[in-house]
Amino acid sequence: MTTRPEISWFSALCDDDYEYLGVPDPALASSWEHCRDIVQTADRNGFDNILLPSGYELGIDPIAFAAAIATQTKHIHLLLAVRMGEVWLPQLAKQLATIDQMCGGRLTINAISSDLPGQVLDSAARYQRTLEHMVVLRQLLDGESIDYHGDFVDLQLDPPRIRTTNAKCPPIYFGGFSAAAKETAAKAADVFLTWPDTVASVGETVTDMGRRAESYGRTLRYGLRAHLIVRETESEARAAADRLVSKLDDTTGETIKNKSLDTASVGVSRQNDLRNAAGDDGYAEPNLWTGVGRARSGAGAAIVGDPDQVVAKLNAYREVGIDAFILSGYTHIDECDLAARYVLPRIEHGPLKPEF
Repeated sequence: MTTRPEISWFSALCDDDYEYLGVPDPALASSWEHCRDIVQTADRNGFDNILLPSGYELGIDPIAFAAAIATQTKHIHLLLAVRMGEVWLPQLAKQLATIDQMCGGRLTINAISSDLPGQVLDSAARYQRTLEHMVVLRQLLDGESIDYHGDFVDLQLDPPRIRTTNAKCPPIYFGGFSAAAKETAAKAADVFLTWPDTVASVGETVTDMGRRAESYGRTLRYGLRAHLIVRETESEARAAADRLVSKLDDTTGETIKNKSLDTASVGVSRQNDLRNAAGDDGYAEPNLWTGVGRARSGAGAAIVGDPDQVVAKLNAYREVGIDAFILSGYTHIDECDLAARYVLPRIEHGPLKPEF
């Protein structure tokens, strides 16, 4: 188990903030002001990194947001989600290098493989496109000249003059559960992200990905994206979880989930399976509650409990190889404050190292 895990938060750029899950509140809708406040709260609270997610139908644009928030934060890294293929690669490299300079070298990248708005590709082609974009993006940000001729990327050019603060590509985070996704991560990612699952299952994923990366002469770090509900007592935490879904009906939940471009992915299917296998109370194993997945595509479970239980759960994931956590909660500002009060002082973490 590493001694300094990365503890990150999440900014709801994709209209994913609720007091009651599935009940929209205009005050919590994605906007510059609201998402800025989430990031600045996480920055003040000492989180290491913050995920800025990407969507089309929902929310606001993450690249534009990252540029705006870059100079309004002091310590926190910006984990910017970018859909591979959505932005012309030379321009994307220049945008990312510019944002990294604006935030003083605090940019990290979450590469996303999904269908682009208005376009559908089969899985094999989509991951080939993603892999090519990840490989060439890294080369451009490393300052290399490009002579690449693939199925989706056909480029011969020099890199832009502007470079990142340390003249290297920021670390690339990537997740996915199909065989093609795992191979893409093994070949081109720095941090493999998994969604919430039982500790044993997460450990199996880490072992599997370690073998895949080793076959390419590479090593990976491993991150877990999960929701968090922590209170002074377990009963209070469980009551908060129940309250969160107390006004949710299944039809509304399915409508919300189906707005995502990754609804049919293998990872989402695994989250559905986890929820279906849970007990009547929604817990798949102690302190792992699957109720969030009733109205959310993607990460569909929360770590729920008192401070000691939550930290013990995080440490259990650390024991099987996780050393980065991307946490979130509803509402995102209130839960960020609670996590900073009850969790961060109990677990040594960050800051991210320059050579990360």
